[in-house]
Amino acid sequence: MAKEKRIPKHKGVYILPNLVTISSLFCGFLAMNWVVDGQYELSAVAILVSCLFDGLDGKVARLTGTSSEFGVQLDSLADVVAFGVTPAFMVYHWQLQQFGRLGMLAAFLLIACGALRLARFNVQAATTSKAHFIGLPIPAAGCTLATLVLFAPFIPVNIAQVVLPMFTLVLVYCLSFLMVSSVRYNSFKEFGMFKAHPFSSMVTVIVLCAMVASQPKFLGFIIFAGYLVSGPIYTVFFLSRRSSKLLGKSSKELS
Repeated sequence: MAKEKRIPKHKGVYILPNLVTISSLFCGFLAMNWVVDGQYELSAVAILVSCLFDGLDGKVARLTGTSSEFGVQLDSLADVVAFGVTPAFMVYHWQLQQFGRLGMLAAFLLIACGALRLARFNVQAATTSKAHFIGLPIPAAGCTLATLVLFAPFIPVNIAQVVLPMFTLVLVYCLSFLMVSSVRYNSFKEFGMFKAHPFSSMVTVIVLCAMVASQPKFLGFIIFAGYLVSGPIYTVFFLSRRSSKLLGKSSKELS
């Protein structure tokens, strides 16, 4: 039986995932231009669109079989700009500028911790589990700040003028710390739960999509804030209990 000849891929196919990554980078650049013009909501939307492109480039590379080390490094560099530099630039001009050096330090810390987070991820990617991220992913940090900008109009004006600047400052420091921490966050790359309960999982996803579509500016920040809190809860309550149970079993076996 004759073997089927593999059709060689067109050279242009190898550019596709990199073009998607460059699109993410362009959205980050576009967001910074809108910050200069004072259009913070448009800047926040551009960061969210950049996150969409960031999620697509890896899938395009896997579908076309064009994954490469070059693409991995390019993706990390684009993430530093789109989810590190751009959100820091946005929140500094939006709320942190009034804090002077403290606000500038917070914005720079977001960029530095984001770069450190990506460097650690690239080094540990081959040895760590794909089920969880170690530390908050930098796209989640950038999108949390972007959705906060969109959520701000729902806060009463008298409360926003007093609380929002300090809340933003504290949030930026928390995001910076969580990115370089050892807190575990779900990566949603393993779909064991979806395979075990396909119908209920599908209904849950449809309900969430409908809710977000009805009030995207309001629920966007709520969802990202929930993901932000989920990491410490999982690490403290579930992993600590699991490790204590393992230590208890090992001590019983030794005795």
